[in-house]
Amino acid sequence: MKTFITLLTLFLVSIFPMIAQNNLSAKEIVKKADDKLRGESNIAEIKMTIVRPTWQREVTLKSWSLGDDYSLILVIAPARDKGTAFLKRDKEIWNWQPTIDRTIKMPPSMMSQSWMGSDFTNDDLVRESSTVNDYNHKMLGSESVDGRDCYKIELIPKEDAAVVWGKIITWIDKKDFMQMKAEFYDEDNYLVNTMLGKNVKTLGGKTLPSVMEVIPAEKTNQKTRIEYLSLEFDKPIQASFFSIQNMKKVK
Repeated sequence: MKTFITLLTLFLVSIFPMIAQNNLSAKEIVKKADDKLRGESNIAEIKMTIVRPTWQREVTLKSWSLGDDYSLILVIAPARDKGTAFLKRDKEIWNWQPTIDRTIKMPPSMMSQSWMGSDFTNDDLVRESSTVNDYNHKMLGSESVDGRDCYKIELIPKEDAAVVWGKIITWIDKKDFMQMKAEFYDEDNYLVNTMLGKNVKTLGGKTLPSVMEVIPAEKTNQKTRIEYLSLEFDKPIQASFFSIQNMKKVK
């Protein structure tokens, strides 16, 4: 009898996390995936490769973020763009261009524009909008992506939200809460971009896709690839780090 109770206890302990995960709402799943990628803070080095039918370009970046409200992205290569920086503080975003010694405050109208000629928008890189707070979430079911069982979730922007996309459909891994795929639609419900998470590995102690590819729907032989070269989570960063003055001198 004692052995049976012990085995029953071990069984319940082992399946409880799965039961808890199955009871999560669509919004809670999106938040878990978002929190996992962000952490309390993160510091990353990233290689972005822009692929076009007749040429290819690489940009190396360093980024810092603190929660949802602060982020700073610095271009460290190629030489012609080195020192260019992008800063987000709450809902305000600035761009520092050292070649012309000028700081530009970016209006909301620029959020949907291409970032440095890539298939990412300005909003994608500095995350002005929040997939957790600016959208309503609906569970569409389950599908397999790259051999992983995923939640399929639809995100529709709230009426008062200043967002780029008219709809997002995302596939989030049920086991590790990784975003494995996302489709981005415009206001007329036309597919614009598809993002794929690839090459899953341990980054900063977490299981995450180390590569993200954005593929435009109507542009042949075109994509943008982001690869995490390094990623650290929960390193001490003060909010004061994310200042216009520091944006001009950070390395």
